[in-house]
Amino acid sequence: MNEELQMREDWVECKLGDLLKLKNGFAFKSSNYKSEGIPVLRIGDIQDWSVDVENAKRVDENEEYDSYIVKKGDILIAMSGATTGKFGIYNSEEKAYQNQRVGNLIPHTDKYTFKNYIYFLLYSLKRDIEIGAYGGAQPNISATKIEALKTKLFPIPIQKAIVKKIEALFSSLDSGIADLKKAQEQLKIYRQAVLKKAFEGELTKEWREKQTDLPSADELLEQIKEERQKHYDQQLADWKEAVKVWEKNGKEGKKPSKPQKIKEFKEISTEDYEKLPKLPANWNWEKFGNVCLKIMDGTHFSPKNIENGDYKYITAKNIKEGRIDLKNLSYVTKEDHREIFSRCDVKKGDVLYIKDGATTGRAAINTLEEEFSLLSSVGVFRTSQNLILPKFLEHYLNAQSTRNRMLSNIAGVAITRLTLVKLNNSKFIICSPKEQHQIVQEIESRLSVCDKVEKDIADSLEKAQALRQSILKKAFEGKLLSEKEIAACKAHPDYEPASVLLEKIKTEKRKK
Repeated sequence: MNEELQMREDWVECKLGDLLKLKNGFAFKSSNYKSEGIPVLRIGDIQDWSVDVENAKRVDENEEYDSYIVKKGDILIAMSGATTGKFGIYNSEEKAYQNQRVGNLIPHTDKYTFKNYIYFLLYSLKRDIEIGAYGGAQPNISATKIEALKTKLFPIPIQKAIVKKIEALFSSLDSGIADLKKAQEQLKIYRQAVLKKAFEGELTKEWREKQTDLPSADELLEQIKEERQKHYDQQLADWKEAVKVWEKNGKEGKKPSKPQKIKEFKEISTEDYEKLPKLPANWNWEKFGNVCLKIMDGTHFSPKNIENGDYKYITAKNIKEGRIDLKNLSYVTKEDHREIFSRCDVKKGDVLYIKDGATTGRAAINTLEEEFSLLSSVGVFRTSQNLILPKFLEHYLNAQSTRNRMLSNIAGVAITRLTLVKLNNSKFIICSPKEQHQIVQEIESRLSVCDKVEKDIADSLEKAQALRQSILKKAFEGKLLSEKEIAACKAHPDYEPASVLLEKIKTEKRKK
């Protein structure tokens, strides 16, 4: 059978708009949202393959919204925003409403197009849809562009056979993906187990037993006190010089702020000690406020964010575990930066720590040479780096056991928030710099293996997604079914050429 004849019988080229229409939603007012009522499905509720109704906003039932009802089985698409181009099938029995910029892809008729076929067909066009959406300054999908996309229509028995084969292949693929994700979770558990053992002294137990010259925790604390005093004396000297310059310039602008005196925090109570894990000899617990040179946080006012500016503006979203992510950065003006930096002068080697919000507890060493502005959701730990290694501190803060202790008496109900007082009074482990260095080596030798395995898993997950698209591409190029499977479809009593089917769909469309 030549290709031209096969195309006439087994599929026909058409536009997506020949098969369905894209209906936009209603502009619900956020002031009308309630805790109970009919769910309003917004673009953020659309996830790949599904729609999240449990966390949807709700409104009172109203006849005014009856044209925007979403039913079980409806296919929704996010038409703007960060999730632009995502599809999801609404699988709930609960009646729902469709918010604006949520598209409902409604087939002209259910008689001649199999619903899951339409869903997979749309997914095969996902890349084309995204290219169209992200072509402008803001991600945006129009009904006109969606409906103009070229596609193919197959006879109903072939539609069903394609869906059956896709679902079988996807089921096998999903099983493999589930195994990979399980391995990812196991690696997270292993990482935390490594950190837990590290800060209980287990990883360096044999190494420690061979050492004869390790200082005690009390000796180390005395050295830290001396360094804190030197740091304060230097700050005071710098301040006096800055005041002289300020006076020489006719006292223009604000007078430089005098550095705060060294503050000593109360010793850890006996009751609190009993709650803390037991430590090896030559280790001890101490409050952060008594070992750090400085603990501070970023600005508590909101400077104007600009796309390009003089100084980077780092917020919690840029702090990942063990690294600073410079994607999605905003900037501030030189004037705003000067005001922010005067109270939070972040330096290279400081440890940044998320202290507010859902990701509270993530820590990363500042590796940037340049000055930048910081938001108050991020705290800063500055230490004498020869006595408390930044990498040791970073790993300590990223340990789940540390997070649990620091968040145990957290302030704030609606928003997770650690105050500077809380940070200063939180507990830290004191051990010799030499052992800190050994602990970091022991941690990173193990975690480097995790990093390699995690990368392999991520690569495999990416390949799985590519394979999913490859399956869909083959399906709608007419290459997924074998000749034997196509012959079985043609023998089905419901079989009729796709061209006849398309004319019937167009007739149904004209009737509406």
